[in-house]
Amino acid sequence: MHAIEKILAKNSGRTEVKTGEIVTAKVDFAEINDLYLQTVYSFYEMGGEKVWDNTRCAFVFDHYAPTPDIKSAANHKEMREFARKNGLKFHFDTNCGVCHQVMPEAGVIYPGMIVVATDSHTTTHGAFGAMGTGCGATDMATILMTGELWFRVPEIIEVRLEGSAPKGVFPKDVILAVLGKIRADGAVYKAIDFTGSYVESLNVAGRMCICNMAVEMGAKTAYMQPNQDVIDYVQKRAVRPYQIQTTDPGYCYAESYVFDVTKLEPELACPSSVENVHTLQSVIAQEPVKINQGYIGSCTGGREEDIAVAAKILKGRHIPEYTRLIVVPASREVMLACMEKGYIQDLMAAGATITTPGCGACLGAHEGVLAPDEVCITSTNRNFPGRMGSTQAQIYLASPATVAASIANGCITDPREYL
Repeated sequence: MHAIEKILAKNSGRTEVKTGEIVTAKVDFAEINDLYLQTVYSFYEMGGEKVWDNTRCAFVFDHYAPTPDIKSAANHKEMREFARKNGLKFHFDTNCGVCHQVMPEAGVIYPGMIVVATDSHTTTHGAFGAMGTGCGATDMATILMTGELWFRVPEIIEVRLEGSAPKGVFPKDVILAVLGKIRADGAVYKAIDFTGSYVESLNVAGRMCICNMAVEMGAKTAYMQPNQDVIDYVQKRAVRPYQIQTTDPGYCYAESYVFDVTKLEPELACPSSVENVHTLQSVIAQEPVKINQGYIGSCTGGREEDIAVAAKILKGRHIPEYTRLIVVPASREVMLACMEKGYIQDLMAAGATITTPGCGACLGAHEGVLAPDEVCITSTNRNFPGRMGSTQAQIYLASPATVAASIANGCITDPREYL
């Protein structure tokens, strides 16, 4: 069996599972973000009284942090009351950050677990050798009541990434290149196992970036076999004992894709689809692409490493007049580390606006939404019309280095010129 299948078998009390089977499995941790107050309503409508385990579930207030309007404030109020009533051990309020960042930091994510959240980018936690997946409000309410959920055992495809990244090529470039080949519907309800020498050498932040965007190919979940970086990270933080699952030798994948990372260049996902991927050089060779806003943040591109490379590029420079750069650290821990190392100060000196850790404008709610006909280059994960504001705005997805180089120059720019 594959490691993912072993996780599903373990949590459903079985010795083995097979592709296509429906199993009912125990959920090790459940997370509800502040878009999903309906989870509370559904919980009570179905007769719920107390959550099944107040140490295994949490609210994270990240999409509207701090609240930009009365409705979201009222939602937070009701969710806080539910959390207080149930005595939730973990509650991440507006001072904490993005769910997919704060949960690993808090030690509730570890290898061999099943984590379900009301957010599609829960695939991020495959970076830790966990099975992470998203669900809706009603399914989440049943988890809060019973601690279980049904799953269909997914087909598992391999994405093998071999070699070392050349200068200027970051994990975001790698996953964009993968997206460009597999496309937005190439892995619907499948699991993606990222393997290969490049994956084995990746740090935690790089792994999280790649697994995060597996869902942009339709994936149900993602997986990476934990390396030493992951083991060291988890050992410092894990709140429970854990067991690393491994894939049996000779496991036969449903499909396999192989990428030579050494041959990649900086990539762009151009408007208005995550699969509309081209090399950066091929885009700017046609004509300069002027930008109004650069954006560095989100559960894909707001970690310390992302902010560090942007600060390195922008230190001693200043963004052009009438443009703006918005930087949203993924968590309070990330922000504090970046302040301690001077990255925040360097970015502010370059003209950046630093906002509260959280999702910010990634979902088009606040803290940097776009006006009609504006162009934004961003380290976030989606670029469909209206994602960051106006449906008439244009969004390019890129690595944080490309975002920083571009905003420094006022138009989309190859970061290799600055590194």
